[in-house]
Amino acid sequence: MSEPLLQVRNLDVDYLLDDGAFRAVRNVSFDINRGELFGLAGESGCGKSTIAYAITRLSKPPAWVAGGEILLEGRNLLQMPETALQDVRWRRIGMVFQSAMNSLNPLMRVEAQFHDVLHRHTGATRAQSRARAEEMFRLVGIPASRLDDYPHQFSGGMRQRIVIAICLALRPQLIIMDEPTTALDVVVQREILEQVVDLQSTHGFSVLFITHDLHLMAQLCHRIGVMLKGELVEVGDVRQISRAPAHDYTRKLWGAIPQLPASVKRVGAVE
Repeated sequence: MSEPLLQVRNLDVDYLLDDGAFRAVRNVSFDINRGELFGLAGESGCGKSTIAYAITRLSKPPAWVAGGEILLEGRNLLQMPETALQDVRWRRIGMVFQSAMNSLNPLMRVEAQFHDVLHRHTGATRAQSRARAEEMFRLVGIPASRLDDYPHQFSGGMRQRIVIAICLALRPQLIIMDEPTTALDVVVQREILEQVVDLQSTHGFSVLFITHDLHLMAQLCHRIGVMLKGELVEVGDVRQISRAPAHDYTRKLWGAIPQLPASVKRVGAVE
């Protein structure tokens, strides 16, 4: 078998406090294979986002990576100088942050924001950036004519698609999606995630999908890991974990998913 794209080994992350350090992530290890959708589930505060920021080396004080390795194609990201990381971030590892639709600059047209990213990382000209932006807009189902609009002129779901399009514009090998659809209604949420799955199957990038919604993750991912109080308590194939979870916390998460009775009919269903 080929080497995993990403390997996280014995990762420890602390938050430095006035009276000492709090270990938010403890001895976490997992792999993400090429072309795989890997999910990381768990309740709020369990350390999921802390892991995402550690992988991209975007952790800010008081967070501090206290130990472990994060290997991208065998290279330890934690030992890379900042100059080398500039080539890794966004070009090889992209990230869609929580409340991503609010991360767009409200004072800049969307086309200019595409150009900022592409010019910074590839040296693209304005014309090249626009051509790439038009291509990405078509991929996420937004008319290219709207590139000259400002973020406030788009709906929440469209802004989320724009952020994903900007992330995909550099063709990264791995995309980290940290609660990417939390602020959206369930219909728009499903549309966007189905689109991500379609894009992933077409372009072959890997995804680290972070959410507290185990049911949503089970519909999208190949394998999932379950976090509890900073520790990874279970990792496995989604079918295996859904049918026979090994850890008591995982069983409780599955048990918390509402089950519709068989007699409930779809709205609008014909008798």
